[in-house]
Amino acid sequence: MKKRYIWPLMLITISAIGFWRSTPTIAADAASPSSVKIADGEIDPGEWGKAYPAQYESWKQTGEMTPAGKSKYKKGLDADGITYDKLSEYPYMALLFNGWGFGVEYNEPQGHARMLSDQVMIDPSRVGAGGVCLTCKTPYASRLEKEKGIDYYSKPWDEVRHMIPEKHQELGVACIDCHDNRDMSLKISRGFTLGKALETIKKDQATLTRQEMRSIVCAQCHVTYNINKNADKKSVGVYFPWQGSSWGDISVENIIKQIRNDQTVGEWTQKVTGYKMPFMRHPEFELFSRNSVHWLAGVACADCHMPPTKAGEATVTDHRVMSPLKNNLRACEQCHSATEEELRTQIFTIQDRTVSMMIRSGNATAVAAKLIEKVHAAQASGKEIDKALYEKAKDFYMEAFFRSLFVGAENSTGFHNPTEAMRILGDSTAFAMKAEALLRQALTKAGIEVPIIVDLELAKYLDNRGAKKLMGQPGMEIKDPFGVQEKLISDKP
Repeated sequence: MKKRYIWPLMLITISAIGFWRSTPTIAADAASPSSVKIADGEIDPGEWGKAYPAQYESWKQTGEMTPAGKSKYKKGLDADGITYDKLSEYPYMALLFNGWGFGVEYNEPQGHARMLSDQVMIDPSRVGAGGVCLTCKTPYASRLEKEKGIDYYSKPWDEVRHMIPEKHQELGVACIDCHDNRDMSLKISRGFTLGKALETIKKDQATLTRQEMRSIVCAQCHVTYNINKNADKKSVGVYFPWQGSSWGDISVENIIKQIRNDQTVGEWTQKVTGYKMPFMRHPEFELFSRNSVHWLAGVACADCHMPPTKAGEATVTDHRVMSPLKNNLRACEQCHSATEEELRTQIFTIQDRTVSMMIRSGNATAVAAKLIEKVHAAQASGKEIDKALYEKAKDFYMEAFFRSLFVGAENSTGFHNPTEAMRILGDSTAFAMKAEALLRQALTKAGIEVPIIVDLELAKYLDNRGAKKLMGQPGMEIKDPFGVQEKLISDKP
């Protein structure tokens, strides 16, 4: 009989801990919040820092390097000074994203302070959608959208960026993005995206608890989104594809259904297949909130990424906002009794398994893409391809592609929801293999021989990318931790 009370007790305990953690104590020598007034609409973090210096100092550290070697797969801005090229880490992505900005330059994220400066430096193809690309990169986004309307979405990115005051044209996420200036309560600053998305899943903002707000402010940006295009291919809007889902149950199936059936979000053409495609970006909130262990236990994003830290004699919420791995697992040790070494081992075990499946899924999807390319070449040469087989294969391929993309774009390497990540990747691999089987059948029926091992021609997609002529970096490639993918493509028994 006792077992049925374990989860409710854990939920109450963690919620209580979360409440304590989220209430910072300002150091005795700091300016009193009541004596320093922050003006309405004030964006400059330095002005907020006059009232909350400890939080401001830790926020500034989001732009500093972290010790190398603490994170296995998401290195970001490590002290080794290397910019990690995701396309070199996972070469199949270069093939699948060819024809799109992400197939030109796709780097691992380097911290909140560099969100906008990274955009300034990246290949111009990544900001081709226009000002809408600034939605999660600048604290001026809501103001720009309100004042400029359609021009905010559609005008060239650099033109809209220069509408921002010069001193803030490389300013990333700031205090105003998450806090009300009058009482420091958490707030949703991007009503034109997240606010509408909550309405879509019938979640009333007024009912959000403080603990829920400690996740939802992160969900303003750590979600996947889509950009609507008009007939002239100009950006006219942005939304989160949560249609058909609900709070705590935003499924990849519903996301895929939505974006596959909304012709306005076909943002790019995949070169290898010729298909017009939508895209997915960093769906951290969607993966985490879909009945993960931590979500069900009442844990919020801030509990893990903004644990309490000492500031002199005071304890404040750490505004450096980093992976717990890079912070010596202090966040995990608030609730878990295991040692740092044991916790790190457990995390790496989850991530190793996710990476193994991700590589398998991505490569299987890439094989299907190359066979679709082969089918199209055969049709161009006058060969007749069984239409029914082709259409079935195309459908399975699309389902495989989006699932592989979903987990690959998510920034926890599966840790935010290990069982869901593995389910999605397993389904992706199954869909890709089904597509491959159907395409092989269609090609064979047309009298075309298909090799057992399909050459992905990865160098063609990795080298001489974009204006910078970026090259693939073989030494950066992440190999299957269990060697399964290597065995699959080996010609040895």
